[in-house]
Amino acid sequence: MPAMLAAMAGHDHASQLGWGASLRNHATGEVPGFAVENDHPDHLPAETALAGGGFDAVVLTEMVELRDAIRWHDSARWLAHWAGVARAGNPGVRVYLYETWHRLDDPEGWLQRIDADLSRRWLDEVLRPAMARGAGDIHLIPGGQVMAAAARAIEAGGVPGLTSRRDLFQPGDPIHFSDLGAWLMAVTHHAVLYHRLPAAAPVARADGSPADLPSEPALTRLQEVVWATIRRYPETGLSGTPG
Repeated sequence: MPAMLAAMAGHDHASQLGWGASLRNHATGEVPGFAVENDHPDHLPAETALAGGGFDAVVLTEMVELRDAIRWHDSARWLAHWAGVARAGNPGVRVYLYETWHRLDDPEGWLQRIDADLSRRWLDEVLRPAMARGAGDIHLIPGGQVMAAAARAIEAGGVPGLTSRRDLFQPGDPIHFSDLGAWLMAVTHHAVLYHRLPAAAPVARADGSPADLPSEPALTRLQEVVWATIRRYPETGLSGTPG
């Protein structure tokens, strides 16, 4: 997804990833899957990269199960920590919290969790408490809300050629997105970061191979879903942006 976003935006990027790692894990250096996930040319150690002040924006997210992250990993504290590291390196940096989603087979219901958790978990227990700790403004990238809106549009028959929320995920995988899901999240990030949708362009995977995407009418409809969704939430910074 970051490679797709970079191709859309024409910006430089770097990342530090892990397997279900929390914000706390990344701060303490206890990141499951660190060697595997960061074996690529766009990896930079997070503390070093942010302290250097060379980035205009930093996107942070928390592990799921989110309730466990909040209870056992003190999410708000560590979101504030990373915002502080970023702003120490560049006082003008923009900080974002990327809202994600739970498993499709969540016993409470996938859409139900997305609908309920934005306010009660991501905002009230992570983002707002972090800002109350002096982290400064943190904007929202509502990835989960976009995934839910896209799934609803698809299953209502509103996206040509697509029929199910499963189209957004890898075959047999209840949480990791397909090429289409990655594209959708890249568009979402672009829209929040740049306050506009990306121009149409061929999209490839990180290894340079063509992404498996549906027809242009389907992508156009999904871009409309992205734009309508992100403008619904003042935390994105786009609620007053003209349609």
